[in-house]
Amino acid sequence: MGSTSDKASGLANEAVGKAKEGVGKAVGNDRLRAEGAAQEAKGKVQKAVGDAKSAVKDATNKTAAAINKNL
Repeated sequence: MGSTSDKASGLANEAVGKAKEGVGKAVGNDRLRAEGAAQEAKGKVQKAVGDAKSAVKDATNKTAAAINKNL
């Protein structure tokens, strides 16, 4: 996935995870709370991956621009 899609998936997973966790808490379902927490954590990791990809892409583009400027 690209950085933008990783970030979007991460945000979606975080939101769904928070919702699951909230529902699990409201109805007293520990399994649902755990699933929600796990999905929320997965979302945070996906967002971090997207941020890392963006940073690498930006650094690569800056380096390429500097090299091309010197040519």
